[in-house]
Amino acid sequence: MQSEPVFSVRGDAELIARAGHLFASLQSEFMCAARDLDTWSRPEAKAAIGDRVGGVGGRTVRKLFSPVALTEESARAHLREVRDLGVLVRISRSPLPHEVILIDRRVLILAGRDAPGGREYTVTTSKTLIDGVESLYRGLWDAAADLDDYLRGDVPHLDEAGRAVLDALGSGLTDEAAARRLGVSLRTYRRRVAELMARLEADSRFQAGLRAGELGLPG
Repeated sequence: MQSEPVFSVRGDAELIARAGHLFASLQSEFMCAARDLDTWSRPEAKAAIGDRVGGVGGRTVRKLFSPVALTEESARAHLREVRDLGVLVRISRSPLPHEVILIDRRVLILAGRDAPGGREYTVTTSKTLIDGVESLYRGLWDAAADLDDYLRGDVPHLDEAGRAVLDALGSGLTDEAAARRLGVSLRTYRRRVAELMARLEADSRFQAGLRAGELGLPG
């Protein structure tokens, strides 16, 4: 790397081949910022990078994500798991790049947009670039919320009608039966269900139930 302070590669496989040893050289601090959890397009790349980085083991590992990383229950569960292993996880409301990785403040990896031939990754050991990106990262990190604090603060307010709809969804009633139970028309009930799903940021009724349970909302 001394003779090549900046280089670019195309795709996960080439990144691992050219820069995999840099992940393995991690000593004290690993920082990552990403919009979501789909950092690596191929599962084998994700496994390879994970193996080379290894566990926390006395190192400081920071992972910063945008709220879109929390849209799936499986993603929320994964972030809780890595948090429990000692990884520091925060959620930023500010726009984040595709991926930025900093290793021991001596290696910087920037990921480009998805492309048919694989994303382009730029790898550098330039201290000037690293210091600049790290400063931006620290600012975003300090302004971001801890994972648990974000989830607690993300609890939507449900009025009495919303809670009644949530309870009806949990009861397993048909829409017609639920509408009769609540004393509203079928059209009104379905509109309230749609509003509830939007408020819970759920794509399905099942996901709405999961999200409500996660947030501790009675239903």
